[in-house]
Amino acid sequence: MPKSTEYEAKQPDADGFIAYTPEENAVWADLVARQMPAVRRDMALPYLDGLAKLDLPTARVPQCPEVSERLRELTGWRVEPVPALIGFGRFFGMLADRTFPAASFIRKRKHFDYIEEPDIFHEIFGHTPLLTDPAFAAFSQAIGQAGTRAEKPDYAWLIRLYWFSIEFGLTREDGRLKALGPGLASSVTELPWSISDAPQHRPFDVIDILRTPYRIDIHQPLYFVIDRLDDLFAAADRDLLADVRQARALGLHPPAYPPKEEVA
Repeated sequence: MPKSTEYEAKQPDADGFIAYTPEENAVWADLVARQMPAVRRDMALPYLDGLAKLDLPTARVPQCPEVSERLRELTGWRVEPVPALIGFGRFFGMLADRTFPAASFIRKRKHFDYIEEPDIFHEIFGHTPLLTDPAFAAFSQAIGQAGTRAEKPDYAWLIRLYWFSIEFGLTREDGRLKALGPGLASSVTELPWSISDAPQHRPFDVIDILRTPYRIDIHQPLYFVIDRLDDLFAAADRDLLADVRQARALGLHPPAYPPKEEVA
């Protein structure tokens, strides 16, 4: 997440609703219209099923209370507006409480193709479909619960499991790579990149993931492929803090990306 941002959180009213402008609603509508063909083609069934269950509005920004109402019925989760930047400690705590933190602003048109910090399009269109699935929701809560027990130095290690599975995970359906992650569902350029032959694809392995550094400001040079989703869900029952200790003892892998100053 960037250290600073030109975006400010939009404040909800007493009922949790936010007054988005006509232009902000138009940005949402245009983002959905542009992204849906690639989503239907390249996203995995758990995401597509969740998107259908939510039946998000396409002509305006969804409101957190209405998304929360549907999530509560399905998995007991809810969505809560937050500022663009929150710390790992608060993030883990909210996941543990079955609450997804959603940045309340939507990107400006000048950032239509790429925005470094998460906006409400990424949060709602990207994240909430998987939270309709009890197994994915339980896995997210397990990471949050582990995070609430972790020491601050462990945060950066533990978050890699969320990053490479929920945020940017891949899977296979009928032998074909499909995307799971919200970071891919909400990106017009990284979604096709992720399942192409250009990046590395490695098998899902918790310790390997915890040792793999990443950057947020480029397309990922490698992705982890969860061939059996049950392998991901089983990780919810692991002692994730013991896994972090093992990963720390082994040390980080060399980065698969170039230093920041070498990126054009």
